[in-house]
Amino acid sequence: MATPPKAKTTTAPSKHPEATAMLRADHQRVSGLFEQYEKTRSAAKKKDLVTTICTELSVHAQIEEEIFYPAVKKALRDKELVPEATVEHATLKSLIAQVEGVEPDGEMFDAKIKVLSEYVKHHVKEEQTQMFPQAKKTALDMRALGAQMALRKDELLASRHTL
Repeated sequence: MATPPKAKTTTAPSKHPEATAMLRADHQRVSGLFEQYEKTRSAAKKKDLVTTICTELSVHAQIEEEIFYPAVKKALRDKELVPEATVEHATLKSLIAQVEGVEPDGEMFDAKIKVLSEYVKHHVKEEQTQMFPQAKKTALDMRALGAQMALRKDELLASRHTL
């Protein structure tokens, strides 16, 4: 008679992804939203997409600035990657402020969304090819960081939906 396999004694995996996996998923989601924006001609659909893009980017930037960047900066003793990413966020926030809640009214609006999309792609590339690999080599607990970030993201999204 075969004996049943022993139960694993490790703790159950967190329902939250690792920090970098969570941020990568956000990056993919926003990239898809920009692609949808480029394909649509409907002003109403554009407005809805821009609202979602702005929410996603604003919340993403905030959790990076509040939780991920300080942890990475400390773990890497970084004086370059995190400050540069923070400056890039300031530019993104400026572009978001120019389009959030604004009627999509033609070529200048579309141009701002295009620049925002290109800027986000640049920022994402630097994070994913430079910051994330370096951060993963540190002693940072990416699961715990991801759980903390997921909770904060939920709070921020909930507060935006109640406004």
